[in-house]
Amino acid sequence: MSTLEEHVDIGAPVDKTWDCLHRVDSIPQYVDGVREAHLEGKRTHLDLEAGGPTRELDLEITDRTTEKVMSWQTTGGPDLAGSVSLLPIDRGHTRVQARFEYDPGTIKDDFGGPKGFAQAAAIERGLRSDLQQFKSLVEHEK
Repeated sequence: MSTLEEHVDIGAPVDKTWDCLHRVDSIPQYVDGVREAHLEGKRTHLDLEAGGPTRELDLEITDRTTEKVMSWQTTGGPDLAGSVSLLPIDRGHTRVQARFEYDPGTIKDDFGGPKGFAQAAAIERGLRSDLQQFKSLVEHEK
């Protein structure tokens, strides 16, 4: 498994950021390639457009609310996992740390695209972009 970690500082309190993180229907607004997201029982269902035909992916999400950590793992399909941790900087600012765990072969086989260093660079750019879009969503939400 390969691991990628990125972070972004958001101009919003940790509780507001946590609430935004848990709005499943807003995932397409900040995760590139996600066309639709909704809850199905305890799982989050995603419709993706990533490197080819549209595909579906289910995630099992676990929260450690008191620590402000959300972890996720795919169920079925490609073996992907990650976590998002929120750390208060001060009363009005939050650091969002994202961790993404993946097998490079799985990404290539299931989603297409480059492999090797080019793949890692593309995934890193994508995660940074998603974090910036999440920052914009949180900061501009009333």
